[in-house]
Amino acid sequence: MSAPASLPSVLAVYAHPDDESLVAGGTLARLAAAGARTAVVTATWAPDSPRAAELADALRILGAGEPRMLGYADLRVPGSAPGRARFRDAPLDETVEAVVAHIRSFRPDIVLSHDASGSSGHPDHVHTHRVTLLAAHAAGNGDLHPDAGPPWQPRALYLSAHPREASSELSALLAGAGKRLYTVPDHLATAVDVHPWVERKWAAVLAHRSEAARHPSLPSLLAGLPVAARERILGTEWFLRFGLGSGGPRVSGPRGAGPG
Repeated sequence: MSAPASLPSVLAVYAHPDDESLVAGGTLARLAAAGARTAVVTATWAPDSPRAAELADALRILGAGEPRMLGYADLRVPGSAPGRARFRDAPLDETVEAVVAHIRSFRPDIVLSHDASGSSGHPDHVHTHRVTLLAAHAAGNGDLHPDAGPPWQPRALYLSAHPREASSELSALLAGAGKRLYTVPDHLATAVDVHPWVERKWAAVLAHRSEAARHPSLPSLLAGLPVAARERILGTEWFLRFGLGSGGPRVSGPRGAGPG
């Protein structure tokens, strides 16, 4: 079934299995429920690893198709992709071309990814931001990466972010576990209200069973909260928007003009 003309197709590119569910799961579920095409590219972990199976379960919950895994090693878990380079150590042209190939094959209107800080400062998040930014620009230029398929230019890039004041509850939760949340000024971020899809989003987060069981991962910290507090944190997703092509489409949501 083709998506309604008013709905953008969305390709999300994130560093690790579970990133897509934590920062964009509600947006992906909301768009899929409305009939939009959605998909997720994951930079790290091998396609035959246990976390790949968890990712497949999460994407089924979100309606985002099958995993698209680049298969590089997680910087902090060398065994995540035996025999493969760590994502940050792989040649830049190679990683950019891999993402360009997914953009050109899926042909999205919008690309989602991490912001420049990666929210947590994790080097894999930051590098995924850089690679995706380069790939989103290169995908529309047929002179670049000609072996990656016919050119396709996404119209906008939405970067997952956390506004400073609006994310104070999440910041406090992470600080209590000795972690830091990197934030942006509130006026820069666009809010997407995903409260109607928060149960599906949380189910997708919990599908990443190994992360949910690992303390103090964010899924494990969220699992320890009362339901109301957890849903306050997960019920809004925030993005920084950058136009790439003709500047569209922007579908208005209850709390702003976000990607869903």
